[in-house]
Amino acid sequence: MFKGFGAKPARTPCSAQALRKRVLRDGVLPAIDPVVDLYNAISIEYAIPVGGEDLAAYVGTPRLVIADGSECFDTLKEGLPIQEAPAPGEVVWRDDLGVTCRRWNWRQGIRTRLSLSSPRMWFILECLPPMPRTALWDAGDRLIAGLTQMMPGARIEQTLVE
Repeated sequence: MFKGFGAKPARTPCSAQALRKRVLRDGVLPAIDPVVDLYNAISIEYAIPVGGEDLAAYVGTPRLVIADGSECFDTLKEGLPIQEAPAPGEVVWRDDLGVTCRRWNWRQGIRTRLSLSSPRMWFILECLPPMPRTALWDAGDRLIAGLTQMMPGARIEQTLVE
């Protein structure tokens, strides 16, 4: 799927592959924030890309689109904030202001970064064949259970997008 829109898996692997490589190299799952750590653990356990974003930071509706190359993406390079543009034809998540996540689920932007204090959170768990749909639901249930434990009383909605 990723090769289909021009991503080179060896150079820009999906988030699940990149995270697995870091864990194998370092011997530990990186600690970022309790919410991010939770969805990263689920990504490793189920070998699926999982992304989480601060929905309150979105302007307009999140949408998965093919980039034309003029979109703005805020990220970090060597610890410093920079602006990039996705390649034309790249699959990206975006809102009315710009790209929030590049190459489907490869790198998330700064503006919509999640933390435990984010008032509205949005998660994407991705499933491509041959992964059984039941495993996707199991991963979603694990995420919901972890979020409910961290944030008792949180209102959680779950939707399957096909």
